[in-house]
Formats: sequence, structure tokens, C-alpha cells
Amino acid sequence: MTAVSSAEPMGAHTEVGHRPGSAHVDSGADHTAFPALDGLRAVAVAAVMLTHAAYWTGRYERGFGAAFLARMDSGVAVFFVISGFLLFRPWLVSAARRRPSPSLRVYLIRRAVRILPAYWLAVALCLLLLPQNGTSTVADWWHHVFLLQTYQAGWLREGLTQTWSLCVEVAFYLVLPAIGAGAVWWLRRPRAPRMTTLLGLCGVLALISVGWYVFLHSGSPLAPYMGAFWLPGYLLWFAAGLAMAILRVHLDTATEADSRRWQWAETLGSHPLTCWSVTAATVLLTLTPLAGPRAIGAGTVGQQVTKTVLYAVLAASIAWPAVFGRSPVTTAVLANRVSAYLGTISYGVFLYHLLVLDTVMRVLGNAVFNGQVIQVFPLTALGSVALAAVSFRVLERPMIRLGHRHTGGPATRHRTIPPVPPPAPVPTPAPASPPVPALAETAREAGGDGLRAPQRNAQPHPRFSIQRGEVATEKTSTAMDSRQSP
Repeated sequence: MTAVSSAEPMGAHTEVGHRPGSAHVDSGADHTAFPALDGLRAVAVAAVMLTHAAYWTGRYERGFGAAFLARMDSGVAVFFVISGFLLFRPWLVSAARRRPSPSLRVYLIRRAVRILPAYWLAVALCLLLLPQNGTSTVADWWHHVFLLQTYQAGWLREGLTQTWSLCVEVAFYLVLPAIGAGAVWWLRRPRAPRMTTLLGLCGVLALISVGWYVFLHSGSPLAPYMGAFWLPGYLLWFAAGLAMAILRVHLDTATEADSRRWQWAETLGSHPLTCWSVTAATVLLTLTPLAGPRAIGAGTVGQQVTKTVLYAVLAASIAWPAVFGRSPVTTAVLANRVSAYLGTISYGVFLYHLLVLDTVMRVLGNAVFNGQVIQVFPLTALGSVALAAVSFRVLERPMIRLGHRHTGGPATRHRTIPPVPPPAPVPTPAPASPPVPALAETAREAGGDGLRAPQRNAQPHPRFSIQRGEVATEKTSTAMDSRQSP
């Protein structure tokens, strides 16, 4: 699981801005326009911490609510949906508004500065501080530093097992520019197909996930190599976010006639309790044998595919009101200050929570698969939030700002500079006395009336070269959104 989208604290700009004189639009993920997504990140990371606390205390297999605690790993799907939505949206906006496509360089730099510094710190802390990692080798450092730990069984080290989902997310980051470029090419074809035709792309990605699980369960040699933890198996979750981005941009940019067919998306989002009822019903379905055993990658191919689909529905339904409808209920629940802040530091919570959980278990004297989740979870949450808050302030936010400084700033605003008024005409003083007859006569002989004032030079002064009615744009420095992603 990863709390980055990011996006962002994955990614973030109110608008996909076009810098004057630049060859690209802002390739950051837009989440200040969707503040409820921050609160949703806080909910998702809490779910992941809860399921890990339940696993370490042995509650997966005993006591009331064991299946529910196990299914809280669905928080991973929520993060993947958010990432798909936020990170794909800039390509769609650039195509819909006929702007240059997002810069690949900017995109990759911003993803790197958002993801890697805090991740590398977590790797160092876990490999150096946890006793279980006392025998770590140079190969272990190599695997984790370069996010290779899921490509061979046995490479994940203690305190870092949750980073399998970060490996998946980073793999998605590397694939997304190709998907975005393909979408832009499709939408800029001569016939200008509608934005919603891209929903077929989401269907293709979903089929890839299904096909991947069929492949793994058919005796694939990749099964022992943790193939269930690779990107193809989770494309369905990202595809759900891509589909939401397609609908959102279509509703924002299409004509009223073209968007009327898809207004149900806004209507549904304006009723968050309805959406979250779908979420609750989906959670109940995941508790049945339909979704298979309480472990990732286990069960039959049918159970694996069913679980993947149910988690996609769960994640999309809980995120829907944060993207569509803009209900005041959604704002109150997910966009309040506490939720927003916890969402901002959620990436750090994700990175450090197993290190904190291990420490809590030791302090309480609990052996693995023993203890009380009601005791372990709150202590883990408090310790993780405290560590994440320090990490964000000291490491993550400065690195985000540095990355934005070297890629043109987090956003570009266009400011209209008022036109400079032309210089006021200098009044011509009236003659103090009648013209001299001789001069007047000379003027009449030349065809004039002898009273015309000399013509002024019509050439404007260089200082006033901006003519009335012109609009100039000026790039202004904006305060970096500290919640940025990737």
C-alpha cells in the first residue's frame, strides 16, 4: 500500500497551468481542487494500519470481526484509485483544452522527490534499527533502495513488507506517461472523439488484471516469484481511478448537450451516503467465501478475481463523492482540517507504521500473533502520526519544494496586467492674438487656412508600447502546496 498518489500527499495543483513561453503544462497531480481526497487518504492509511495490527496480534484467525479486520487491506485499493485519478487527469485536461501535454521530465522529477527521500529514510531506519534485520546484506540494501524487493520471493525485509504496494505504484508511475500520451493522441485525432471513448481503455486495463490472475493460477513459473504482487494484477484498481478522471474532465470541458448523458455521476456524488452504502455492502460481500481466504494472492482464480473486482467497487464508491457532486456532507467528513492534515502526512504514516508497530509489540512484551489489537492499534497510530509529522516537516516538504523550484513552481497563475493608458494629449494653447496677416496670406496661397496647429508625432513613446485592450501575462511565484504528491 502507498499513501502517495501522488499523487500526493501525492500531487497537487488547482489547475493544470500553462507557463507562458514553456513547452508543457504542469504535470503535477491536481488535488487542491479535490480536498476531500486528502481526508480519504487518512481513512485508507488507518485501514491499512488496523489490518496490520490485527495480523501481528493474531486477530485474522480468531475472535469476532476477524474477517472484517483482514479485509481492511482494501485501503490499498483506495490509494491506487486516488493515484489513477489524480495523475491521469493532467493529460486529459491538456487534450481537452488543446494545451501542450505534461512534461515527462517534470512529472518524473516530482514523483521522485515526493516518493524517494522519505522512503529511503524508512529503509535505512528499518534495516539499521530492527534486530530481525541484523544480518542484512548489501543485496538487501540494493533491492530496497531501487524498489526491487517484490521481484523475488524472500527479498522483503522486516518493517518494509508493506512496501510491496509502493513497488506496484512506482511501476504504475513509469507506465502512466505512455498511457497519457496515447490518450492525448486519441483525443486529438481529426474527428476529435469524445472523452468518454477512453473508457474502453479502462476496460482493457481491467481485462489485463483478470488475465494476469488466470495466468498465475494456470501453473505459471512466475507464481513463486511473487507475481501476485506485480503491477498487472492491480491495473483494475488504477483503471477505476482513470475512469473517474475521464468522467470528471468530460463533465468539466464538454458542452452541456454532450455532458448531459453523464450527469448521473454528479447526481450520485451529491448523495455521499448512497455511495458509502454501496461501500458498506461491498465490504460485507468481501467477508463471504466469494473473496477467498484472508490473504493476498491466495484462493482460486475465481476468488482472486472476485476479490479484486469487489475492492475496485469499494474504492471507487468511497472516493466517488470526493470527486463528484461536492456535497457539504463530504466536505464536513473528509475535508475538515484534521482529516486534511492526516491525509497530508499519510505517506509517512504508511512508511513508518510497521517500524512503530514492531516497537510497540516489544514494549508491550507481545510475541508475534499475540496481544490485543485494541491496545496495539492506537499506540501504533499515535507513534506513526508523530513520526510522520516530523518527517513531513523536516524532510518531505523541503524536498517537495526543492523539486518544484527546479521544475518551474507548483503552478502557474496568469495575472492580467491592466493596460497602460496612453499619454494625455497636451492642450494646444489658444493664440493670444490674431495671426500675422503676412503669414495668414502666405498660408492661404499654399492652400491652407493659416490657423491649423502643427501635427503631433503619432509614434508612441517606447514606455507606452502596450496598447489599450491588450492583456499581458506574467508568471508569478506561488506558494507550494505542501500536500503534494506524487
